[in-house]
Amino acid sequence: MIRTWPVPEELSGERCDVSLARLTGLSRAVCAQYIDEKRVTVNNKVALKSARLNFADVLEIDLPDPDLADNEPYVELPIVYSDDDVVVVDKPAGVAAHPSQGWSGPTVTGSLVKMGHVLTSHGPDERKGIVHRLDVGTSGLMVVAKSERAYLSIKDQFRDRTVEKLYHTLIQGRLDPSSGTIDAPIDRHPNSSYRFAVISDGRPSITHYDTLESFAYASLLAVHLETGRTHQIRVHMSALRHPCCGDLTYGADPTLAAKLKLDRQWLHAVKLGFTHPGNGEYISFTSPYAPELTRALDLASSL
Repeated sequence: MIRTWPVPEELSGERCDVSLARLTGLSRAVCAQYIDEKRVTVNNKVALKSARLNFADVLEIDLPDPDLADNEPYVELPIVYSDDDVVVVDKPAGVAAHPSQGWSGPTVTGSLVKMGHVLTSHGPDERKGIVHRLDVGTSGLMVVAKSERAYLSIKDQFRDRTVEKLYHTLIQGRLDPSSGTIDAPIDRHPNSSYRFAVISDGRPSITHYDTLESFAYASLLAVHLETGRTHQIRVHMSALRHPCCGDLTYGADPTLAAKLKLDRQWLHAVKLGFTHPGNGEYISFTSPYAPELTRALDLASSL
């Protein structure tokens, strides 16, 4: 399947493999492999991984057909809101935002389609309607576009940082100061294809936090994201040596995770607000903690 993208302005100057990963949703390692296999062209010329792209360059890639088979597992997602333009779901942990190479579990897009929702045709085939993502192990509110105008409008709102995104996370230990801002650039980890890290020449990443409650070994934070990098909260907390409880990928203590009965990171998208693409009114939604998070919070308070 041949797919073509003009390079957007925000990716001007980026490496070809990095841009391809961001446009397709594939890992950088997979994109690099496709480039090595000469399946990628830039302006009809064979691409090089390290080549820097310019605004309006044309990227073309020969992609395998997306895996949207009828036997793909799915879940009945809790629907918080739905109309002709958008659907807001309360995503449980263990569900990916969209199909990707190496993931065989349920997805938000696949589950919504099987539940009868018609998503916009805008976006790469494997992630139609996706305007933002939550990690597989993160629960909470996520909006998916059902119309073309919704896709374009909400993508613009995320780009312009006008979407309200509030998360709660239980971290190890206590932050000093108890409220503050983390301004530290993030990019892919130099030694791991599936992790990210604070990197001096990474993409600008800003996280605001407030401590809501402190316990003997953990603290509950409210987190506002000014930017929306992959794994941003998890990376920033790990960089401060206060990883999200249960987040073994980013250095959480497995002993504490076991005491809290966590097999995922304690991270939940509790509030989401944006301007409705149809009527122009601001709408917002809230989500209660998933049961396993409430249980872990109770256990943290008793340690």
